Amino acid sequence: MAMDALLVTSCLVIVAAVAAPGASAAPRAFFVFGDSLVDNGNNNYLMTTARADAPPYGIDFPTHMPTGRFSNGLNIPDIISEHLGSEPALPYLSPYLRGDKLLVGANFASAGVGILNDTGIQFVNIIRIGQQLENFQEYQQKLAAFVGEDAAAQVVNNALVLITLGGNDFVNNYYLLPFSVRSRQFAIQDYVPYLISEYRKILTRLYELGARRVVVTGTGMIGCVPAELAMHSVDGECARDLTVAADLFNPQLERMLAGLNAEIGSDVFIAANTNRASFDFMFNPQDYGFVTSKVACCGQGPYNGIGLCTPASNVCPNRDVYAYWDAFHPTERANRIIVGQFMHGSTDHISPMNISTILAMDNNRG
Repeated sequence: MAMDALLVTSCLVIVAAVAAPGASAAPRAFFVFGDSLVDNGNNNYLMTTARADAPPYGIDFPTHMPTGRFSNGLNIPDIISEHLGSEPALPYLSPYLRGDKLLVGANFASAGVGILNDTGIQFVNIIRIGQQLENFQEYQQKLAAFVGEDAAAQVVNNALVLITLGGNDFVNNYYLLPFSVRSRQFAIQDYVPYLISEYRKILTRLYELGARRVVVTGTGMIGCVPAELAMHSVDGECARDLTVAADLFNPQLERMLAGLNAEIGSDVFIAANTNRASFDFMFNPQDYGFVTSKVACCGQGPYNGIGLCTPASNVCPNRDVYAYWDAFHPTERANRIIVGQFMHGSTDHISPMNISTILAMDNNRG
């Protein structure tokens, strides 16, 4: 789905710290913002076409049922929760998000959204990032009513926060065929700085709302996903325009994060290089046990990259040997490789430090 799979290409923010007082043995809370790479079911509750609530989505999930995750199994937040020793945070719109479940955190993400409010307008009823942040405020009020204002503030300050945005602003906005308003308004060299400036406002607001350790991932290999290969590729080469866009976006994002940290006087924002993490298995798939990094497991047409993944689609028998599940989103196994780089990777993959280092530092301070 031309959604945030791009998130593959997207920006991932993570905020980390110590567990709430009196709960030293409990995992820290985890909050998730962004698009379809990290949505775990909010869009199930909305009237939108940006959804993953029908088979074969979820075919390898523990229940073998679709959950709203754009994956054959677990997605990036699920795997990060595993590393935290925690159950996955519930979608914010879930009726089960109450009582003790509030202490686990919440997932505010919504498939189809971007940095800009006009990204994903074709999906109609999705939770744009500004509303996601408003929902975070509302969540904090619910948490305060449950545990008290001081304890609620500590849970939020000490939480791990993940935000993934950016890919849709290219795939489902600027490069949306035939001609988007934004592509007529901006040359790509001017559009990217505009995106970065708008993203800076979002991250500043997230900090104001209590996020204190934020890992931001850049866009992944958006020109190389099966949908783009199917539509724009010549001889299996990645789509040039989207590759150029990602190559412009990622370095500017890293510079923006460094500037925010300098203003704050602390390494709040950590840059996670999704492009590098996915580059490794995109161009050396056999080294990672994949038979292909170009053909989606579920879909139809060239590279299985045309249209949606539905019960009528081709579905590969072994998802573990495919890097892409559908036209835009990685398989669980590819997600595990990406998260592994974020958790334990060198500064080529995440800087100035990886998430494991952040968590260890914060726990030592606690």
